[in-house]
Amino acid sequence: MTLPTTPSFQLNGRRALVSGASSGIGLGAAVALAEAGAEVTLVARRLDPITDLATELTAKGLRATPLALDITDIAATETAVRANGPFDILVNSAGLARHTPALATSIADYDAATDLNVKAAYFLTRAVAAGLIAAKKPGSLINISSQMGHVGGIDRAVYCATKHALEGMTKSMAIEWGRHGIRVNTICPTFIRTPLAEQTLAIPERRAWIESMIKLGRVGEIEDVMGPVVFLASDAAALITGTSLLVDGGWTAD
Repeated sequence: MTLPTTPSFQLNGRRALVSGASSGIGLGAAVALAEAGAEVTLVARRLDPITDLATELTAKGLRATPLALDITDIAATETAVRANGPFDILVNSAGLARHTPALATSIADYDAATDLNVKAAYFLTRAVAAGLIAAKKPGSLINISSQMGHVGGIDRAVYCATKHALEGMTKSMAIEWGRHGIRVNTICPTFIRTPLAEQTLAIPERRAWIESMIKLGRVGEIEDVMGPVVFLASDAAALITGTSLLVDGGWTAD
């Protein structure tokens, strides 16, 4: 009998770019990819946090390089990806939320959310894919979406709109680039204990509502997303593209 071989979760020899790497899910993704063997380029607007992260990872014998970049600057982003790529893996974790009732949404808040969560994500993903196609290499492109890309939420009309857009963008790109061996997927977490989520978790009634909606009965931790990132980046997910990996504790199961 010839037994099948489990595909490797190791990422040795691969190069990854992680946006939003200075904190939260992006930081966790960067650590996870580096621990799995990838050489990680850490992207954020502020240099100091990603320099500190690169120093800590390097001290552990891992490979990481900081790259200060505002991904809403499309031209600068495309130039940086061309200069530093090609990247085998992308984790696009940069994002923001400005939660208000729909009737109270300002144009400035709408523009800020859509410029980063949709427009910047679109052109960053495209830039990494273009580098892979030019190099004739396969790759795994991962957009950090949200459970709110599949449902609605209180005071989250704009945020939900951006994440629903990210889901559609990801599916279309997966269809277009599949013939090049490029996989495109999203990870959709529930509320994860990050600086971004703390503004909501600090409100007792919202915290109680959140915990009632998460069937596993707890708010997520950054570590809950790290494994899924490595999985989608690795050969273990070789036939997975154009889909969403829901890390939501059962929120959307209803």
